[in-house]
Amino acid sequence: MTKKQAILFCFVIAKFLLQYTLISPEYELQRDEFLHLDQAHHLAWGYLSVPPVTSWISSVIYFFGNTVFWIRFFPALFGALTIIVVWKAIQELNGSLFALILGATAILFSALLRLNILYQPNSLDVLCWTSFYFIFIKYINSEKPRWLLIAAFIFAFGFLNKYNIVFLLIGLFPAILLTEHRRIFLRREFYISLLLGALLISPNILWQYTHNFTVFHHLKELTDTQLVNVGRGDFFKDQLLFFIGSLFVIIAALYALLVYAPFKKYRFFFWSFCFTLFIFTYLRAKGYYAIGLYPIYISFGSAYLDKILITSGKRYLQVIAILIPIILFIPMYNLVFPNKSPHYILKNADSYKALGLLRWEDGKDHSLPQDFADMLGWKELAQKVEAAYSKLPNQDQTLILCDNYGQAGAINYYAKNKKIRAVSFNSDYITWFDLNKRYLNLIRIKNLEGKNNELAETGPFFNSASATDSIINPFAREYGTTIFVFKGAKIDINKRIKKEINEHINYR
Repeated sequence: MTKKQAILFCFVIAKFLLQYTLISPEYELQRDEFLHLDQAHHLAWGYLSVPPVTSWISSVIYFFGNTVFWIRFFPALFGALTIIVVWKAIQELNGSLFALILGATAILFSALLRLNILYQPNSLDVLCWTSFYFIFIKYINSEKPRWLLIAAFIFAFGFLNKYNIVFLLIGLFPAILLTEHRRIFLRREFYISLLLGALLISPNILWQYTHNFTVFHHLKELTDTQLVNVGRGDFFKDQLLFFIGSLFVIIAALYALLVYAPFKKYRFFFWSFCFTLFIFTYLRAKGYYAIGLYPIYISFGSAYLDKILITSGKRYLQVIAILIPIILFIPMYNLVFPNKSPHYILKNADSYKALGLLRWEDGKDHSLPQDFADMLGWKELAQKVEAAYSKLPNQDQTLILCDNYGQAGAINYYAKNKKIRAVSFNSDYITWFDLNKRYLNLIRIKNLEGKNNELAETGPFFNSASATDSIINPFAREYGTTIFVFKGAKIDINKRIKKEINEHINYR
């Protein structure tokens, strides 16, 4: 093992160690993670929420025991691979050992630590963006067609993981048109790579077609309920915070892409950066959608600063450059990770509020950051539902119906009785009802705001009805969610379910 390989190995180990120590034991899995894990039991070429790659990874996690260790492992792995790709990109740009260490440090001590604690498509999305850009650099340097084919494969895999990667091409293609590299659009291998990418993503496109392109309904719903609360100023503030410790490296990259002679052939990367950020801003995208844009620019900035600082002959400047991401990470460590108790956050709310961390998707400030609140109360819910289920007659004919996918997924994950399978008319669960059973009982999970009329509205259709328990953790986003139990159906529950499913499908 060479010296450089040993140092890279140390960065990878540090990445894994950090990811496994940034979450306090009192926090559970996050609501989105439950949905993604449940997809392993319903493999398909597409879902209402995401493309299929997440379900494939969930199947691997399930094979290895579906434990928290493996759930945390994969986002950490994708983060570690992002460091490796940035390292390789710096080498491609002729950076020295200093540049490699600076780039790896900038990536390690960044928003990726926060992103990589959750099992969501976002970690792999960033890796795919970074890998695509790296492979495109390889193509620019060699003009060998195989790099375009590899880029097509990476794009297709990224597309099948998260549609967000489409914005990479939307920003990249017009940027290429502004430079001498526009000749790529006249080359046969370019269109072969486009065809390869189209073929690789075609199963998902076909799935979308047969399901009336649910992605557009999902985007509209997202826009109406969440993105409408995203201010363009907040988007830019997020961009500054994500890589605050390496902001000087990114600025150096943008400057170098405009004036540094060895980077002239990469100038389209400057315009791609501008176009992509403009598109995200115009669409009022969430700040983290753009995180995949930055790692490759850290590669450019590190390689450029390498030449500048080495030429200056002042080695202490190199040490300072490497220390800046670490020093600026220290205050972030105490704020942006779920490593502090809810009581600690409540006592230090001003610090969290100043960074906008207490603002949720509804545009309002709350006691905890939304992701943290989404990691509480789930075990409590599952235990109380399981207790209610154990007291019912005809347990195998009991429908557990939830208000949202987080509730359903958490019950399915944490319930010790694996016969328990909760569903919802929310997100992918609407397609996962088992209509081969004839249901006689109903356990209904209702959010705080919708629980008041449940007994009056549903009770008359059953022989008995009661509210048995609720989530009492005041810090949980699901605080007040109530468990209702209805026994002895007087109606055909299956018929009502089919009606509800059809109404949701027609709405879509």
